[in-house]
Amino acid sequence: MREEYDIDQLNPRKNPYAKELKKQVTIKLSPNVIEYFKAESSETGIPYQTLINLYLQDCVKNKKKIDLSWKMVES
Repeated sequence: MREEYDIDQLNPRKNPYAKELKKQVTIKLSPNVIEYFKAESSETGIPYQTLINLYLQDCVKNKKKIDLSWKMVES
């Protein structure tokens, strides 16, 4: 190994995966959603936040649309 390197000669490259880096966000989730993914996490051994991310990535990949047509229940 050299004692000194010429930094200008190193030919620095940009990270090709920089667009794929995850970004931290804050999101409010219902307790039952968190419990569900934590239970799945204990079964699979995959961290629950990773499972949530994988599920959301699947939604994006398959262009899933959110069904916002809830039925009103009369009491």
